[in-house]
Amino acid sequence: MSSTSTTGANEVPSDAIRAALIKRLRVSSAIAEEDIKEIGALPISVREFPAETAVVRDGERATDCCLIVDGFCARSKTIANGKRQILSLHIPGEIPDLMSLFLHVMDHDLSTLTPATLGFISHDNLQKLHRRSPSVAEMFWRDTLIDASMFREWIVNVGQRPAPARLVHVMIELRERLRLIGRLDGNSFEMPLTQEQIGEALGITAVHANRVIRQLRQEGVVELNRGRATVLDERKFQELADFDGRYLHQSPTL
Repeated sequence: MSSTSTTGANEVPSDAIRAALIKRLRVSSAIAEEDIKEIGALPISVREFPAETAVVRDGERATDCCLIVDGFCARSKTIANGKRQILSLHIPGEIPDLMSLFLHVMDHDLSTLTPATLGFISHDNLQKLHRRSPSVAEMFWRDTLIDASMFREWIVNVGQRPAPARLVHVMIELRERLRLIGRLDGNSFEMPLTQEQIGEALGITAVHANRVIRQLRQEGVVELNRGRATVLDERKFQELADFDGRYLHQSPTL
């Protein structure tokens, strides 16, 4: 973690923090009781971050991996003219910078989208855990492979789908991931992106994003309002997304 991102720390690991990680890992991996104990013993430094705050920046050398306890984060790249591409969205229980354990210089930014509670696990402690417990190391390796699978789908989405389908695909992916950690509320779910951030995620302008959002509402597909998405017509939502969730590998058998 960069020294620019501290906002006060609590060095005492919390059951809730460990549970957030274990709950999400159970989605894609079979976890033995001894693995739970190993993960539960990790020292975690907890920090609170405001919205739209850098956690670690492109070019920095991270010394910790970041576990999202609560809130939403995004990974992004900014090019020379200042334009930003959001590469992925991240939810509680995920470690979006696990690659920094082996790729020592960050090649993108990790920042908060909302106020967030983040837990930092030192590279040293994670490396010791990997050497001590090959089964846990395999779980984290599988997690990085799933991350790569999601990147591939995002490339296809931005490169090949029209903007309305592009947005709905991002939304249905986020909904599926939130569903598995118990964060849905009927037919609505958190989608805490501004129009500008939606444009950055889809590779379109904020003006175009506004038109797409309005079109989806007028066609009775989905409505975005104050950081929440509400599905108005599930059949239209599914058809427009052209969504095949296999790439999320949300089962140990996939």
